[in-house]
Amino acid sequence: MEPEAAEQRAGVSARESVPSKRFHVLVGVTGSVAALKLPLLLSSLLEIAGAWKQRTDPVLHIELRRWADLLLMAPLDANTLAKISSGICDNLLTCVVRAWDLRRPVLFCPAMNTAMWEHPITAQQVAKLKEFGYTEIPCIQKRLVCGDEGYGAMAEVWTIVEKVKEVLERS
Repeated sequence: MEPEAAEQRAGVSARESVPSKRFHVLVGVTGSVAALKLPLLLSSLLEIAGAWKQRTDPVLHIELRRWADLLLMAPLDANTLAKISSGICDNLLTCVVRAWDLRRPVLFCPAMNTAMWEHPITAQQVAKLKEFGYTEIPCIQKRLVCGDEGYGAMAEVWTIVEKVKEVLERS
């Protein structure tokens, strides 16, 4: 059977089997070239009786951005630091950060292995976040969970709480 014919048949079979109650289908799409088939897949899924056909639910990362007065990223690992400094938004946190109202404070507490902390790219990424207007609560030096000793541990909780209070009082 030709691939197009099989895809057309998929749309027909979707109409033939009708569920008895209303339902919502969450479609997760990744970077595969097969994503080109998404329009056909979605239009076929929407033909199923009882399927959700309009967007009425709030967009979570936008709702969270509206709700919060301050964003605190603690701990901020090397991976997420890299994503945020590069503008990548591929999860809920990075989407919130990307949509954040920059008139509201953002505080971040780096935390990573000493070797990662000392890598030159880390200083560039931290500087980029500061350029955005974010406030760093610096990491501290101590024996890390991995056994290494040096900078990279997240600031102490009391330090973070005091900084949050200070920033909120100014706001």
